[in-house]
Order: sequence, then C-alpha cells, then structure tokens
Amino acid sequence: MKGSILAAAAAAMAAAPVAAQVPTGQMGPLRPDQQQFFGLYKELVETDTSIASGDCTIAAQQIATRMEAAGIPKDAITLFSVPDHPKEGGIVVVYPGTSKTLEPMLLLAHIDVVNAKRSDWVRDPFKLIEEGGYYYARGTIDDKYMASVWADTLIRFAQAGYKPERTVKMALTCGEETDTAFNGAEYLAANKLPLIDAAFALNEGGGGRTDGKGHLLVETIQVGEKIYQDYTLTTTNPGGHSSQPKPDNALYEMADALERVRGYEFPAEFNDTTRAFFTKAGAMRPDAIGKAMVALTKNLDDAEAMAVVNKDKALHSMLRTTCVATMIEGGHAVNALPQHVTANVNCRIFPGHTPAEVKDTLTKLIDDPGVAITYRREGKPLAVNPPLDPTLIGPMEKLAAKYFPGVPVVPTMSTGATDGVYTGGAGIPTYGVPSIWGDPDGNGVHGLNERVEVKAVYTARDYLYALVKELANP
Repeated sequence: MKGSILAAAAAAMAAAPVAAQVPTGQMGPLRPDQQQFFGLYKELVETDTSIASGDCTIAAQQIATRMEAAGIPKDAITLFSVPDHPKEGGIVVVYPGTSKTLEPMLLLAHIDVVNAKRSDWVRDPFKLIEEGGYYYARGTIDDKYMASVWADTLIRFAQAGYKPERTVKMALTCGEETDTAFNGAEYLAANKLPLIDAAFALNEGGGGRTDGKGHLLVETIQVGEKIYQDYTLTTTNPGGHSSQPKPDNALYEMADALERVRGYEFPAEFNDTTRAFFTKAGAMRPDAIGKAMVALTKNLDDAEAMAVVNKDKALHSMLRTTCVATMIEGGHAVNALPQHVTANVNCRIFPGHTPAEVKDTLTKLIDDPGVAITYRREGKPLAVNPPLDPTLIGPMEKLAAKYFPGVPVVPTMSTGATDGVYTGGAGIPTYGVPSIWGDPDGNGVHGLNERVEVKAVYTARDYLYALVKELANP
C-alpha cells in the first residue's frame, strides 16, 4: 500500500515547473519480452486474491508453474502456507549467484489485494482491461505490478542463462492488506528467516507521480516507514434507565477522552530520511510551502514555517507521530444509559519511538483512570528505518536518470505501512524503489476502478529489471 508516500511526494512537488518534467504519453507495440510479461501480469491480476473471496495460494502456484517452465529448478522454489490459512499461501524463489562472498538480495512484494465488489466498479475488478492508455483492474498497481516484475525478472534470467554475482531471492506473500490476517512476510521473517535472509530488500513504497496532465513530476525512494499501532479505549458504567440520566456516562467519558486526543499535537522531529526529503523537495518548489520546508531543516522551532507546512496533511504527518480516532461502538439500547463503550485510536508512530511510549502519552493526556487503554494487536515488530546507503541509493538514482530523464528522485519516509516492517524488523534493510507512476487522484488504489498508465507499466519494468541486475553485480 503505497498511497501515503506518493501523496507526500505529490504535495512536495505540486508547484514544480512543468518545463523540467517528462511527458508520459502513449505506448507503441509491445516487444516480445513485454508480451511475455503481460501474460504473467494479466494472469496474476485476474486471479482474485482478496481476503473476502480470493486465493493467494492459487496465484503463487501459477507463478511457480511459470518459473519451472522457464527452467528454474523445483528445489529453488518454495511454496508455503499454513493449515489454518490454506488460501493465504505464497512463494519464495532463490536464484543462485556466482559469488561466495556477496550476501543475497531480496525482492519482496505482496500478491493479496483489497476487496473489490463488482457492483461498485464500472468494469469487472478481476478482469484486466486496457482503455484510454490505462490498464484497469484491482491490483494493477498495489501490488501485483511489482510482484509480476520480480517474477518476470527471474524468468528472464533463467531463459537467458544469466548468472548474477549476487544470489537473488524473491518472496511474494499474502496478507499485507489486512492487518489482522495471516501475513506471509511476517511468517517468513519469524519462521523461515534463513530462506529469505539478505543484505537488503527491494519493496513497494517508492514510485512516481504525475501532474495529472501527462507530465511525470517526481520519483521517490521509500527509506523507512512509521510504526502502525491501534489502541482500544474502553469505558464501562453500571448504566441505568435513560429517563433518569446522570453525569457519570460511559459515552460522555469516552467523548471527553477522544476530545483530548483530538487536541494533542505530538512534537515535530526529523530523521535522516525526512530531513533529506524536506531539503531536496522543498528546494524544488518556489512557493511558500517549499520555502517553509527548507526553513524547518535549519530550525525546527520556526513557528511561522511550521504553520505553513502544517497546512499540508501529508507533510504534517511526516514530521511527527499522529493519533486519530477511527471507530467507536457503545450502548446496548436506545432507552438505556450505556454500560460499555469502545473506541479505536489509530497511531502512526515516528521511527525511534515505541507503542509503549505512545500508550503512556495517551494515558497521561486522557488523565482518566476510567478509560482503559489496550493494544488492539500485540507483538507486531517495530519498523526499522534503513540507512541512506549510497551503494544502493546511488544506482537507483543513476538508472532513474536513464529511464525517467530529468525527473528528480527524492528519498522519503512512508506515513503508511508495508511488509517492510517485518523484513526490516528481521534485520534486512528494506527500500521502496522508484517504479510506476500514478496520478494526483490516486488511481483508485484501495478504492474504485484502480488503474495504471500502460506506458508506466513498461517503462518502470525496464527500470526495475536494470536495477536488479545492477545491484546483483556491484
């Protein structure tokens, strides 16, 4: 799920001059290798892998069949699932390198998608349709595109007999889109780490953004993400008859607690990634927000600059931990005083802080022993920000100059969440790489009528293939 990082990039680049941007435009006829990729991409997209009605295990097996047909040995392919979740399987492939000293690299993507109802969509969400220069279907972007590119890359290696220096591993997993579901990346990191262990991983989270008028504005590299944590707030009360109300009311007590959460602003802070983003992206836009972004990198206590930047919700979120109420449930009858009320507070925690710290902050902020605060889910690993490693960032930028000429490449931190939390937490630095571009409206990712520009599909595929080869042969 990459929407939040691209929204931040779009916000930062909104005022960039169009003259320096690259036109997107229409595609010509597909090359034979592109036609082969399209077949894999189409099959994966048209295989329903939503948690409501789909089957990731079938999709993983389809990819394994293509791998074997390309000449990848069966013993290099691991299909996995667990008995409790037979439809949420995945696949790991290990493509051996020639070096005995270079550590492997990992190509990570998820093959599950957000639910999609046919009655809500203009087109069948699980049929890939080309229309007006776009491919339409659920998963065309998030994240079956990247999964298809990684699988296609190893198939091309095998068909060409290519021998990289570095071993290249691929893990395509299920469960990223549903936090409470079985998650294959989490399972592999906890139970099969030697199978996927690597010096670094390439993942979703980066990508490009257009101005909506046919010009590519920016490509981003995701270098870290916030920690996702939900907290359950609970108030209880003996209740009683609604004809005899009293000030001691579980709903009012919850409302007071949420009002305190609403009014609190966590302190602003930078890390290496966000400081680099504000410096580079701020310098690229000549408006008041750009100037304020740069000013904050020099003085985070600049109240005037902070007020300007905080007007943009994406930039505001990138500077701090945020907590927001997202759900509430309470009461048992319309003519009775409530006995039990719960609310969910969703927090996106700035790296370097822990869920326990934020829980303590919420407890002090609410200052009411009648409001119990618990974790909705315990034991999720903390996101670990990878370093701005020039041996990785450098090749990403160099190849971007070739495939996205003239387009700035900006490192940024996601305010959302990816499966990088599991690989990063297991000690594998995980980066969201430049990739396909999207439009300002978000292209229907997680919503209706998801789409991706056809030219973006094949341009970014060439870029990602070249990037894998470059990093596999340092």
